[in-house]
Amino acid sequence: MTWTANNTVTFIIFVTPHFNLATTTAFLDPFRAANYLIGESRFKWSFVSATGGDIPSSNGMSIATRSIEDAKGDQPDIAVVSSSWSPERYQDETHIKALQRWAKVGVKVGALDTGGFILAQAGLLRGKRATVHYEHIDAFIELFPNVTVTESLFVCDGSVFTCCGGIASVDLALNIMRDLTGEGVANAVARYLFHHEVRGPEASQNPALQEPFGQTTPHVVRRAIDLMETHLENPLSIPEICKKLNISQRHLGRLFKTYVRKTAVLYYRDIRLDRARGLVTQTELKLSEVSVASGFSSQVHFSRAYHERFGLSPKQDRIDGRVPFEFRAWPMYNPERV
Repeated sequence: MTWTANNTVTFIIFVTPHFNLATTTAFLDPFRAANYLIGESRFKWSFVSATGGDIPSSNGMSIATRSIEDAKGDQPDIAVVSSSWSPERYQDETHIKALQRWAKVGVKVGALDTGGFILAQAGLLRGKRATVHYEHIDAFIELFPNVTVTESLFVCDGSVFTCCGGIASVDLALNIMRDLTGEGVANAVARYLFHHEVRGPEASQNPALQEPFGQTTPHVVRRAIDLMETHLENPLSIPEICKKLNISQRHLGRLFKTYVRKTAVLYYRDIRLDRARGLVTQTELKLSEVSVASGFSSQVHFSRAYHERFGLSPKQDRIDGRVPFEFRAWPMYNPERV
């Protein structure tokens, strides 16, 4: 749509149980600030869910929503799906059809955090570029091979956008606002929110070299980690990595202990297990297939290493991992009652 002085832009925010509240409000707050700075309510939104009523977020707070049935006749300018835990479980036909109908009539559709899974289930990402939170990227690739997945903060492909979540939702909102209103309003809102460096879609979820608190990771360590991350299914040996980097094993070992606080071998094993956990809890792949996809030739070795890292077996984690963490952390949690 094209912004004019009299335009009102309407949003529908579709949330699933245990959605990320911070991600969702981070997306909306720039538009709230724009209304204040413009002096009129030019951006309006409503919250919708499959059932309506109060929907809990992942931090335990709830928001009031209308049901998707009540909202299906609405004609928003932008429809956004915000989900977090177990997005693959939300395949309700009503909201899938609502998203498809909105997209068909020209509504801009988007997703925050793991909402990309739901857009993909609706067929709205087929043949497009997209992103989700890095913790879910491997599972997304396995489930939706017809989508090109990137590790960008957000991706806009035609009339569809996806965002990894977190504070990146602010950057996405400000970029959308700039496209709608021009840089004047968007810059004023960014200053008002003290978001002084607006990142674009080319920004990575995992910037290399520098840690958030300013520590600089040596380039050779970053290159070693990059090699590990691109060889998860068929792991390289540490001597092979050192040969590629033209560095001695002893020197690489010292660097890892200093900057990563783990040996190179343990770090490599742990990132393979982290990938495995995503596949265990977010897909229906056989555990033997997960083992191979994570670089373990022996399923016994895989299960033992998995239990050592996460405190439970892959089989049990497949049950517990489908339950939002805040519930698993509560003393009264009993998986048999879930």
